[in-house]
Amino acid sequence: MNVNMKAFVLLVLGIGLLHIASAVTHSLRYFYTGTTGIPDFPEFVDVGVVNGKVISYYDSITKRKVPKQSWMEENLNQQYWNEGTDQLKGTEQSFKANIQIAQTRFNQTGGVHVFQNMYGCEWDDESGATEGFYQFGYDGEDFLAFDLKTTKWIAPTPQAVITKHKWDSNTADNEYKKNYFTQECIDWLKKYVDYGKSTLMRTVHPSVSLFQKTPSSPVTCRATGFYPSDVMVSWQKDGQDHHEDVEYGETLPNDDGTFQKSSHLTVTPEDRKNSKYQCLVQVKGIKEDFIGVLPGPDAPNFVPIIGGVVALLVIVAVVVGVVIWKKKSKKGFVPASTSDTSSENSGRAAQMT
Repeated sequence: MNVNMKAFVLLVLGIGLLHIASAVTHSLRYFYTGTTGIPDFPEFVDVGVVNGKVISYYDSITKRKVPKQSWMEENLNQQYWNEGTDQLKGTEQSFKANIQIAQTRFNQTGGVHVFQNMYGCEWDDESGATEGFYQFGYDGEDFLAFDLKTTKWIAPTPQAVITKHKWDSNTADNEYKKNYFTQECIDWLKKYVDYGKSTLMRTVHPSVSLFQKTPSSPVTCRATGFYPSDVMVSWQKDGQDHHEDVEYGETLPNDDGTFQKSSHLTVTPEDRKNSKYQCLVQVKGIKEDFIGVLPGPDAPNFVPIIGGVVALLVIVAVVVGVVIWKKKSKKGFVPASTSDTSSENSGRAAQMT
């Protein structure tokens, strides 16, 4: 692996995965990723994701938008894919221009640079609540975000302020975006969920295991093989919720479409001997709780099986263009000072100048 690709992979590793919707909160997300300075890697990638499942893919090498789920291919005709391809060819050119503009704004020449757009919507099929989001990132940092309530752009960095002013002035397009995220995007999401309901609405029970590398290491509770991804892995001490000296891991994908999550407990041999600790796993949509009981300190330590999960995660993140800027709440954009002078229709990226 060359140095540039290593830098890109390390950047991907630094942020974890996308937030993935629960059994009743469904999500549709598109991830556009433009890159420069990475040999043998597409300069532009688009990935469509529903409830954590990749449903479509396009890159600047193949120049075709293609289905990634059988239920997408079966329910959408060729015209849908042709129109999506044409739209993405235009977006690809905008992203190439935007990377050059961003490099100029940040006074950069050469090197590895990444410009990304994540947009989509969520729908709670119980309450009917909906939400939309449209965000840009550059080199691992927030760059721009659209506020649906005010139909204005938020610029968290001075280099983005000039674009904010330009895009704020296009009130017609901003109203269109608001309409798209509150109506059209939700309609498409409902269609996709219906198409793939046999996959997206299923439940799979987790396997729970406890292990400890050495007597002085934290105890790890690992739940794996579950679906959907919305899970709570927590600890109890003598039947009561226990949060002290607990570290919670991210929810990660397995290569079979299920998920895994770990939680780590630091506990002394004395406490382990005098109290009963257990790990409680609760998966959204499954009524049954899954429990792993921590044996006493004299029991043999469990030895973890080190697999290829991290390596797989890197490959998946790079290939599908997972968003690489820091994971934040959708309201976490802090504006910079303004004193400085088809279902993807919304994703047509305007040039920044």
